[in-house]
Amino acid sequence: MNKRQLGKSELYVSELGLGAMSLGTDKRRATEIIAEAADFGVNYIDTADLYDYGENEKIIGAALKGKRPDFIIATKAGNRFEKGKQGWEWDPSKQYIKEAAKASLQRLQTDYIDLYQLHGGTIDDPIDETIEAFEELKQEGLIREYGISSIRPNVIRTYVEQSSIVSIMMQYSILDRRPEEWFPYLQENGISVVARGPVAKGILSERPLHTVAAASDGYLDYSVKEIEQLRDVLMQTYGKTYSLTKVAFDYCLAHPPVAAVVAGASSIEQLRQNARSCKEKPMLQTEIDNIERITKQSQYTQHGS
Repeated sequence: MNKRQLGKSELYVSELGLGAMSLGTDKRRATEIIAEAADFGVNYIDTADLYDYGENEKIIGAALKGKRPDFIIATKAGNRFEKGKQGWEWDPSKQYIKEAAKASLQRLQTDYIDLYQLHGGTIDDPIDETIEAFEELKQEGLIREYGISSIRPNVIRTYVEQSSIVSIMMQYSILDRRPEEWFPYLQENGISVVARGPVAKGILSERPLHTVAAASDGYLDYSVKEIEQLRDVLMQTYGKTYSLTKVAFDYCLAHPPVAAVVAGASSIEQLRQNARSCKEKPMLQTEIDNIERITKQSQYTQHGS
């Protein structure tokens, strides 16, 4: 599987990242999915300390034992939680970020985290303090690089201007093209985009639409009817050549700032389908341009996009 450079860093991630949140707590099944991903050349696993209150990181740590150098592990912090207690609170303080990093390292059974990400963020945070925490963790060798997971314009701009982030994780898909307005700015600054939600919670996959819960009440500014129409157009146009999942992935990956699409997999078959979509020959640029034309038609385009 092709790999792409994350920002200006020395991290090269597979075009498909495994979104670990959907792995669940069945250790055997999760380990099998991770092993299958590795067989397909997926080297990038994205998790967070909050997923299953740390259990997700523990499962990944155990699954990667003895194979750690072959993987790029990304995790996130900023949500303070206590095991056994429901809920969490936002805490981007320097003290907590550094504590959280050490807790993640222990759960992941590793000496370093490849990409450490702030799991959200607001302009009212003590941003200087947060950046200082990441920089110190990097100097201490506990993390290799850091980034943020955010779609808030003022937060993004502040971190681009004041920190040395290498990536921003954003929700991005054919149905959610808001991040595209940031692409020229991020490209100028040498910062990569990691696209989460590339199949829009299953809407842009092979699953029958009536089985996709996210489509039952519409998606973002798309009505159910508009989703049905857009899927029909995409399948009629490309269905004989490509899977809908491949169309969704390739659309995101065709944009230069995007280093990887992160997709979850709750089964071996879903992982295989995702991986095959990324390993196949990419769609032509003319086909990507046509997808943009299709989605720009007034009845399919979100308000304000």
